[in-house]
Amino acid sequence: MRPLWKGAISFGLVHIPVRLYAATARRALRFRWLHGRCRTPIRYRKWCPNCETEVAGEDLVSGYEYERDRFVLIGDDDLAALPGFSRRTVEILDFVRLAEIDPVYYEKNYFLEPADGGHKAYHLLRQVMRERDRVAVARVAIRDKETLAALRGYGDVLALSTMFWPDEVRSAAGLEGPLGIPELKPAELEMALTLVDNLTHPFTPGRYLDRRREALQELVLAKVEGRQVFEYREPATAEVVDLLEALRASVDMTQGDGDGAPLGAED
Repeated sequence: MRPLWKGAISFGLVHIPVRLYAATARRALRFRWLHGRCRTPIRYRKWCPNCETEVAGEDLVSGYEYERDRFVLIGDDDLAALPGFSRRTVEILDFVRLAEIDPVYYEKNYFLEPADGGHKAYHLLRQVMRERDRVAVARVAIRDKETLAALRGYGDVLALSTMFWPDEVRSAAGLEGPLGIPELKPAELEMALTLVDNLTHPFTPGRYLDRRREALQELVLAKVEGRQVFEYREPATAEVVDLLEALRASVDMTQGDGDGAPLGAED
């Protein structure tokens, strides 16, 4: 794996050099949109309706729409000047118990490994959190976005889970259905408890399979083996067609009456 960035864990006056890696990767089959009539892959373009032209990446600027169709421009210099941006630093704010963080806050997961000079302090932090049964709540910037994060031990390494900010977690009060709790009969509760006890097992990730992905893989393989395939070929570009026409026109133009007059000669 290649690290996403190199930085440091910071708490108090302690700085631990680390490298950050993505801990997860989706393995779902990805599909592309094709034009149903000709089976051509669909392209998506950055199009300016005002200039009626496709816009290159270097010509794009960032704008915040503070009202409908009204923008302010935000440049790289503006972002760099913002205070409190912990770029490439995992800044530990507090230590809490893992059970105190509701899973609704978690977003993405990463691994941290010690970089040069940080090996001992890295494992000291991991061991202390394990013995105290704590995780660290931290602040970190990944891909120019500052986010809340939870830092915890994961086997022999430290794992970092980015988290939503509190105001990004919606309230269940906005649900439309009835939220009142109905009366539960003792017999119903007892039967449900028995069912849960019967289905309780140690968490073993290998027991759980993505059945839909496996079925899709088998479907794709069956279509390939059954020769239900087609090949897309890039059509000739306009430049090639224009060149061919230019060559043909040049040949026609040079087919004179055979008098052998030199090119550019005057009459």
